[in-house]
Amino acid sequence: MFLESAKKTGWIEVICGSMFSGKTEELIRRLKRAKFANLRVEIFKPKIDVRYSEEAVVSHDSNSIRSTPVDSPTSILLYASEVDVVGIDEAQFFDKSIVSVCQQLAANGVRVIVTGLDMDYLGNPFGPMPDLMAVAEYVTKVHAICVKCGDLAHHSHRLTKSDKLVMLGEKDTYEPICRHCFNGLTK
Repeated sequence: MFLESAKKTGWIEVICGSMFSGKTEELIRRLKRAKFANLRVEIFKPKIDVRYSEEAVVSHDSNSIRSTPVDSPTSILLYASEVDVVGIDEAQFFDKSIVSVCQQLAANGVRVIVTGLDMDYLGNPFGPMPDLMAVAEYVTKVHAICVKCGDLAHHSHRLTKSDKLVMLGEKDTYEPICRHCFNGLTK
């Protein structure tokens, strides 16, 4: 009697929200659980994200996990052979090819966990994030707390005058605010 091998299924999970909402913290939590389950895990981040570390993915609460910085999403495919779980931080900084890379990984049986800002500082959908959310099996939207009124925040309000779309920064550059406070500031 022949036994069919178990079908390896993959999927895409997206964790999105504003700055300071806990996206990276949740990514690290899920990846550490996967490692605890003895799954083979690889983590990637855009090479331009050097805020806390050139190589590690680091949350605002200083939790970290080793990662591989990449210039291009297609590089992930080269490094991600023979893995069970792939984590990708700050996906909004990649081009739209990140979507097809995630789909290819999932089609190959890999669990893909992706984080990113869902909106830019102007309140517009950010880069490939809307497309990633559309193709994902699971989407988790996390919220920060509005620094102005204490409600749930989902906007990343820029505190500087720069109009560059991509501008790395921390608490000196961005603050989380709610819809009401964001609308009041942008009128």
